[in-house]
Amino acid sequence: MPESARSGAKSKPAAAKPRPAAPDRRVAVLLPLPLREAYDYRIPDGMDLGPGDYVEVPLGPRRVIGVVWGPGAGTVESGRLKAVVRKFDAPPMTDVARRFVDWVAAYTMTPPGFVLRMAVSVPAALEPPRPMLAYLRKADAQAPPGFKMTEPRRRILALLDDTLAGGPPRTPAELAEEAGCGVTVVRGLAEAGLLEPVMLQPTRLGRPDWHRPGPSLSPDQRAAADDLRERVISGRYSTVLLDGVTGSGKTEVYYEAISAALEQGKQALVLLPEIALSAQWLDRFARRFGAPPAEWHSELTGAQRRDTWRAVAKGEVPVVVGARSALFLPYPDLGVIIVDEEHDSAYKQEEGAIYHARDMAVARAHLGGLPIALVSATPSLETKVNADSHRYARIALPARHGGAVLPEVELVDLRRDRPPARHWLAPSLRKALTDTLAGGEQAMLFLNRRGYAPLTLCRACGHRMQCPNCTAWLVEHRLARKLQCHHCGLQQPLPHACPECGEEGTMAACGPGVERIAEEVAELFPEARAAIMASDTLHGPRAIQEMVESIGRHELDIIIGTQVMAKGHHFPMLTLVGVVDADLGLNGGDLRAAERTYQLLHQVAGRAGRGERPGRVMLQTFMPEHPVMQALAAGDRDGFYRLEAEMRLEAGMPPFGRLAALIVSGEDPTLVERVAMALGRAAPRSETVHVLGPAPAPLSLLRGRYRRRLLLKAPRSTQVQPLIAEWLDRVEIPPAIRVQIDVDPYSFL
Repeated sequence: MPESARSGAKSKPAAAKPRPAAPDRRVAVLLPLPLREAYDYRIPDGMDLGPGDYVEVPLGPRRVIGVVWGPGAGTVESGRLKAVVRKFDAPPMTDVARRFVDWVAAYTMTPPGFVLRMAVSVPAALEPPRPMLAYLRKADAQAPPGFKMTEPRRRILALLDDTLAGGPPRTPAELAEEAGCGVTVVRGLAEAGLLEPVMLQPTRLGRPDWHRPGPSLSPDQRAAADDLRERVISGRYSTVLLDGVTGSGKTEVYYEAISAALEQGKQALVLLPEIALSAQWLDRFARRFGAPPAEWHSELTGAQRRDTWRAVAKGEVPVVVGARSALFLPYPDLGVIIVDEEHDSAYKQEEGAIYHARDMAVARAHLGGLPIALVSATPSLETKVNADSHRYARIALPARHGGAVLPEVELVDLRRDRPPARHWLAPSLRKALTDTLAGGEQAMLFLNRRGYAPLTLCRACGHRMQCPNCTAWLVEHRLARKLQCHHCGLQQPLPHACPECGEEGTMAACGPGVERIAEEVAELFPEARAAIMASDTLHGPRAIQEMVESIGRHELDIIIGTQVMAKGHHFPMLTLVGVVDADLGLNGGDLRAAERTYQLLHQVAGRAGRGERPGRVMLQTFMPEHPVMQALAAGDRDGFYRLEAEMRLEAGMPPFGRLAALIVSGEDPTLVERVAMALGRAAPRSETVHVLGPAPAPLSLLRGRYRRRLLLKAPRSTQVQPLIAEWLDRVEIPPAIRVQIDVDPYSFL
């Protein structure tokens, strides 16, 4: 109340009473930038805004997209507030999605704006979709005088004849492709008045039909499917491990959960670790539901991402299958989440906002009150411990579908069964390949190493070809005649002479990659039809699909490949799997080295004998006594997990303890070392909390940045985020230095 009113002072008779001030209409807008808080903006007259609305706001000299996060904080004076420029005509971000962004940000210690950027990854999708130009055949139209009717023009008109009888209009690109001519031919006909233009809205994918009957399920599969269906129909949160051996039909079982979600009018999300797995998966889905799902991965075009994002937000897409980023799409009514191959390390994002998609998916399901199924034949130890302790439910599929049996696993001791000099396949594996081909069956040779050779060196002076930007050797890719760094992507031609001593003809390839194995196969079996299946040779889902179909039609006899072919594929005539270097993943002392090696080799072995013919797996190893090799040979999965759990429990390592890493990086190695040492001195320590380091990262130089690591180790019950926040507050970090926080690290490179 003004002082004059309190003192009883009289106003001048001619003066009007002061009007009450307009209410301060402001909102907090979170921007998809590395910002830790939302900014206040004024709501202009005539605009109504609510939480979740997508808006455009000024930020300095530019305009940016943001999301209304709630009421304004009121910390900025009204006169200094900038106004919201406009509100987008798009469904608002749901309350669950906003809480999910905040939860991920808090857990991973990432600025909320940085997490929001993953959820608003396609700003163009907020604009109304632009209609597409298409054409009909114009009835009774005559060509103008002098217009030459060429053969391509006749083909275009013939294609459009059906539109006179009510057929659908056709886009210029469709007409040009079918008629085998250029788009200019279509335009010429339109300019001549022979075609009638119409504007079409972007077409949507067909809607999967849950009414379609699925395949016949075994009693175990039916019980598992019914369990999942009941969880979806209940509409309550639960996490269940669908634990089934390779070939047990896990996919068909969780399709029933998707069917239940569609029956309820809800959406379903299926996460796959790699788009390489999607080719056969998409075919199976389309056969089951009569229409494909929407896809979400890095190989989509900008237009595909825009249309899919907007269609998901409007609830027009019932099912999405995608990589880890699909978790952040704007689902208005999600009913179930499936995480296939939940153990796969590809679910861990190591750049930008560092998170594990499996763990974030569980959090998303909990926040949304919906069921989630984690699917694997070789669950992560974290998931298995949660299932064993009944924190997660567990559904088991212990047998292969259709009577197929698990393959026999043999250990090939390379200390005794040695390959010839400069060759990599042991005599026993060579004989098995010969027998397999003679029987008209297919074989797979697995080596998780791309290219021709992992190292090239000079025989004269010993110089090794190393990446100038990374602590890594350059990998020779002989088919492409280049050396490449698999960490930063640097490429350079194969040298004719040593860059160090200048000697010519002295550069030698050391060790095998898949290209070198293919070379040996061509030497041993010149009549066999062989091909390489790796991410270097197969670019995108279409190329992978073509390769998979070719294998399924038995157009290939021997497939040589990396982990691209290790899981998810079903080849009935594939009866032999040979692993060239089974010890490869055990090197380096990684916390999860044994677990990851077991999972990968188990998945590779699972490709054999999935049809009527029995399978055989041969693992070449220098360490047949290693617990991983012994467990694979004995088929004792649970025994391996028990041993691994005992070792982790004794060491206080995950899942029985907590880890968090700080990665200090910069272009000045002296400054990086100084900051890392300061963090080491300021580190939190107690009887239960320990900090290791700083120490050079295994990749101490990555993409031109020098790197040091510190590792915080604490009991499972410890909340590490507050400890790390207080730790960082005690050290001044120069602008030239980046400190990344990796809560629950999966890789230690």
